[in-house]
Amino acid sequence: MTWQPDSLQAPLLTLADAVATHARLSPQKIAVRDSRRQLDYREWDERATQLAAALRGMGLVRGARVGVIAYNCLEWMEIYVALARAGLVIVPLNFRLTGPEIAYILEHAEVAGVIAGPQFCATLDGIRYQLAITAGRWITLSHSSHDPIAKGWVAYEALMAQFSPSELPARLNALEPVGAQDVCALMYTSGTTGRPKGAIRSHGGNALIAMATALEMGFTRDDIALLVMPLCHANSLYFGSTFVHLGATCIIDDSPSFDAQALLKILAEDRVTFTSLVPTHYIMLMALADDIKRRYDLSAVGKLMISSAPARPETKRGIMELFPNGRLYELYGSTETGWVTLLHPDEQLRKLGSVGREWAGSGAIRLLDEQRREVADGQVGELFSRTSYVFAGYWKNIEKTLDAFCGAWCSVGDMARRDEDGYIWLVDRKSNMIISGGENIYPSEVEAVLGQHPKVRDVAVIGVPHDKWGETAKAIIVLHVGHSLEQAELRAWCRERLASFKCPSSFDFISDEQMPRTATGKILHRVLRQSDATI
Repeated sequence: MTWQPDSLQAPLLTLADAVATHARLSPQKIAVRDSRRQLDYREWDERATQLAAALRGMGLVRGARVGVIAYNCLEWMEIYVALARAGLVIVPLNFRLTGPEIAYILEHAEVAGVIAGPQFCATLDGIRYQLAITAGRWITLSHSSHDPIAKGWVAYEALMAQFSPSELPARLNALEPVGAQDVCALMYTSGTTGRPKGAIRSHGGNALIAMATALEMGFTRDDIALLVMPLCHANSLYFGSTFVHLGATCIIDDSPSFDAQALLKILAEDRVTFTSLVPTHYIMLMALADDIKRRYDLSAVGKLMISSAPARPETKRGIMELFPNGRLYELYGSTETGWVTLLHPDEQLRKLGSVGREWAGSGAIRLLDEQRREVADGQVGELFSRTSYVFAGYWKNIEKTLDAFCGAWCSVGDMARRDEDGYIWLVDRKSNMIISGGENIYPSEVEAVLGQHPKVRDVAVIGVPHDKWGETAKAIIVLHVGHSLEQAELRAWCRERLASFKCPSSFDFISDEQMPRTATGKILHRVLRQSDATI
């Protein structure tokens, strides 16, 4: 038999494989911790196998989707690794979503099981009747044996305890190998249609993001990373994966809400070397009194990331002053494409406003017009990137998947221009998307909710500046003839149907003639933003 070069395969390691590797190489090294407990790599590997075996023992077959909703906690990391080991697909849910929003995603993803923090059991109980999830596959996180367990829910820790450590090798051997092409997650992101889309992420894609991140930013196994962004978001998943593959340490910020002083305390006392925050977080840190900031030794912080929203020059300068040894990076990317561009520390002031140039491991960005022809430098076009870790398409949405790709290049709808030095400048983030405190708000989704009000004839939602959140949503309303409506009633209407961060902070009422439109009747959001001060 003649050996052929393609007769052997060397697949990329999954997140579960990475934990197993470091459980063997550095079993007693602290791998992950939050404010309640910590795990070394051996313990993490063992508990992930316990959970994987228990979930498969419930009858969850390879490829089945499992919805997860919880505030930040160490259990998120256990779950990510356990599902990877079991060949199951995680569907992370934003904890800010309302019951109907959660129901849509769980139903669309055809989830076969749910893991939820205890704070979300009541909300999920209210939508159970809509979901075809077998009884016994509703799991609630319990942090100790004394935690009360909601009726009809299985306790997470009790589930973990089904198998003793001595049984785990046999259980592990019984699980089918999981490969790089297998799906690891459906990450739901909103779209211009107003309905969330499930971005299909593979194990191999996430491993390649980890490698590109370590290569470009120079991370090592000696790093200590503080994960502040929600663990249901791509930001924490991608950075967390990087440090797991390296065998470094991750600290989970499990504060119920962002506490600027508490964050400084963690950074200082744990000698954190890296964290990723949105501009709002940095603004809150810098707003602390000088005597408070002077209490904390932040000299260990060597790298900082700012992303998810535009950062003002004064914000960047303030960050550099607060962290004496911190080298500031800014990235642009998305759940679908992963990292696309990076602005390095030495470029921050020289190219203020730019999001940098292509990330390591990615191809040249293409800026295309409506006919998908490349535009010249200085002109605005739709940004298409070519990365080795791009998503595999949208779940059950071939049309949107085809729209996202131009050959090997992928777009999420952002408009940008390239300068003469090759730096990318975003012009309109995801068409009319609003970014408030790092959260994406799609006007069409909010407009669909407001448009259901019986007194509302037409509506447009735009982003307006906000000192704390960067942007917030504003609704421009056209009422049916002869009707009147108070802002308070519209606020209540939205709060019942939308996550709080999506609800407009203000409402303007105009006539139908004042609503700017194209010749085909499409509302011109750009004109509304430009004329907002005069409306």
